[in-house]
Amino acid sequence: MIRYTFFIILFMGFYHCDAPDTYNEEEWITLFNGTDLSDWTIKFANQDLNVNHRNTFRVEDSMIRISYDQYDTFEDAYAHMYYKNPYSYYKLRFDYRFTGEQVKGGEGWNVRNSGIMLHSQSPESNDYGQYFPVSIEIQLLGGLGEGQRTTGNVCTPGTAIVMDGKVDYRHCISSNSKTYDGDGWVSAEVVVLGGESISHLIEKDTVLKYQSPQIGGGFTNPRMGEKDWTSRGVNESKDAWVAKEGQILTQGYISLQAESHPIDFKNIQLLELCGCKDRKAKNYKSYFIKTDNSKCFY
Repeated sequence: MIRYTFFIILFMGFYHCDAPDTYNEEEWITLFNGTDLSDWTIKFANQDLNVNHRNTFRVEDSMIRISYDQYDTFEDAYAHMYYKNPYSYYKLRFDYRFTGEQVKGGEGWNVRNSGIMLHSQSPESNDYGQYFPVSIEIQLLGGLGEGQRTTGNVCTPGTAIVMDGKVDYRHCISSNSKTYDGDGWVSAEVVVLGGESISHLIEKDTVLKYQSPQIGGGFTNPRMGEKDWTSRGVNESKDAWVAKEGQILTQGYISLQAESHPIDFKNIQLLELCGCKDRKAKNYKSYFIKTDNSKCFY
């Protein structure tokens, strides 16, 4: 009987030691299924929701491709494609590459320029003619074959951030990344901690970090002044956004940007950092940063 009890205790001890391994196992969500765009919503400036103008967003070879081969000229066809769910605390990782040439009619600053929007307003809440959602952008830039051109920068359409303890209204702020010339794939990641902080990583190197993403600042246009909103198509909702100046962005949608240069995306994955922190629950994870025990199951 003593020997039997000893083996039971030993077995339970091994089982208990194995269990924490599952606590640390990261469960990444694949946002793009590699086949179609069924989980995404498209919004072009001056187009109705889910009009895929000139087949700009498409799936080819298990990639999301933003293409302009059916365009004669760009004609300010700014667009974003939004994933179906909003998020707050998470990691997002993806690979991107620029290809080909910019479509005729695109702005000079949009050569080898695109991005992914974080903490974005929903696609449905965009004004009809709005160029960019109110959001925080991880700006993606390709090298131009000479000189430095960083990627993983931050741009702030309708928003501002805190750096060095002060609210910073600059529209785009450069990272300290390397320059990536050519059409090769580049890996990127963002760590988003609600309204606390956001970090940008390029090729696993942290290249930029800032705090307190918030509404404010307008849509910067050098011709129109620092806090202009309407030059980028925000008309109907302008007053509502102005009234929210300084409101911290704690969550929002993720969207891919299309602004005149072809770009490909693949391996788009998300790791939630908000979840069950009760060790007794089956879905407890040691890497969760934000507690939401309403998600626990036992």
